[in-house]
Amino acid sequence: MKVEVYADVACAWCRLRTHQFHRAVAAAGGEGEVELVHLPYQLDSGGTGEPRPLMEVMAEMFGRDRADMMAAGMTRLGADEGVEYRFDRALAVDTFAAHRLLWFALREHGAGPQAALARALYEAHFRDGANVADHAELAALAGRVGLNGERARGFLASDGGVAEVRERVAAARRDGISSVPTFVFEDGERHRGEDAVEAIADALGRPGVAGSPGRFPTGGEGGRS
Repeated sequence: MKVEVYADVACAWCRLRTHQFHRAVAAAGGEGEVELVHLPYQLDSGGTGEPRPLMEVMAEMFGRDRADMMAAGMTRLGADEGVEYRFDRALAVDTFAAHRLLWFALREHGAGPQAALARALYEAHFRDGANVADHAELAALAGRVGLNGERARGFLASDGGVAEVRERVAAARRDGISSVPTFVFEDGERHRGEDAVEAIADALGRPGVAGSPGRFPTGGEGGRS
């Protein structure tokens, strides 16, 4: 079974829900039966220029108090799932190069290695404070998950995948994808976030895999643009 997920490396909910999705598959005994393919979506398609502390950017967008509340709420939800968020370290950067690398990983190595790379990118961005727009950092991450780091660096230095990833992001918007994560099942059915966890259990024909982890304290979920 192939499931596609539109997600952005810069989306905190994408990281959490993807983690929960993989956990649900494992709990249902569906590992090896479900292939999760990561498709690109950019919350900020115009890019952010030079890296800046994420909390500064959030404060400008939402105000300091709300930004602090959002970060604290997401950190608590992540901790409940064993997912660490360090918003004090995270950098706001353009994620386009990261999406190109994910596209490359899928084309060259398949969905499994791409999923491992996606996990590493989320951890690097939200836990380690890495600059996931930097080609050297991205190549190093590729090497850490078993891909060829030098090949990844050469690919990023080229124009490979640029047109394809741009078109895929544009096509997602044309197709009505307006928030992430959005999971798309083989029959075309779409599920946002938490709904996908139960949907995968149903699709595998097995009862209740995971309970609700709760809502974000401010009432919102997922990234919108």
